[in-house]
Amino acid sequence: MSSTLSASQGQSTSDSGKTNFPSDPSLPGSHFEVRQTHPTGDYTPNPAKSLPLSPARQALIDDIIALYEMKPTIERMKRYSPDCVYNDQFVYADDRYKMAGQWFALPKLFKAARSRGYEVVVNDRDLIQFRHEEVCTYLTVGLVEWHFKLIPKVATINALVSLSLDPGTIDSDFIRVKYHKDQANDKDYSNEGLGATFKKWQADNVAKHVMKDDPNVKAFEADKDVVKGERKTYGTGKKEGDAPVNDL
Repeated sequence: MSSTLSASQGQSTSDSGKTNFPSDPSLPGSHFEVRQTHPTGDYTPNPAKSLPLSPARQALIDDIIALYEMKPTIERMKRYSPDCVYNDQFVYADDRYKMAGQWFALPKLFKAARSRGYEVVVNDRDLIQFRHEEVCTYLTVGLVEWHFKLIPKVATINALVSLSLDPGTIDSDFIRVKYHKDQANDKDYSNEGLGATFKKWQADNVAKHVMKDDPNVKAFEADKDVVKGERKTYGTGKKEGDAPVNDL
């Protein structure tokens, strides 16, 4: 639901006023992690119930959705602070250079990706959260008439996307993100163990090796040297790991 439509129906596009994170924009992205578990892990969006957003916030969401749809640009990558963190099931990237490696690599991994809809469920002063449904098409090898061929497969992914906002840009026309989390099931991430090690290794090496010659990724090479905060660990991704149940 667009902010223009919502405003025309008399709904306020103001944020809730609630703050969740430090107000110091010099702190690295790891200080801006939101944590929660969900009763069921069902994040199917209902766009008709989406909270209205201001034009600046709607523009941010539009750029993030475009990234999910494999339409990365240098300008869209600037939506992230240099010291940002991205955390999902497969990736833990702790600077914008590594994040650029991920977004610009997606077209090499998937044939297509399309956002089927989203529902903004939290619009706080420094946090936007939305349910998102995405349809991804990828190619896999299959046996067809005794010949191995590339066969397109389709996967539908429902996730809760959390964007922790850079406090230095909250009131600007170009809002940036300090921490981008994507949760596709009921649990949060413990940020430790073999899975977490692989996620960080993957993010480190895609930018460093697979995408190292891509000019779009190289545009953010200086961000490799930003001060990175410690990756906080929680022992578990359940509510005992500082991730309270929140039915968003």
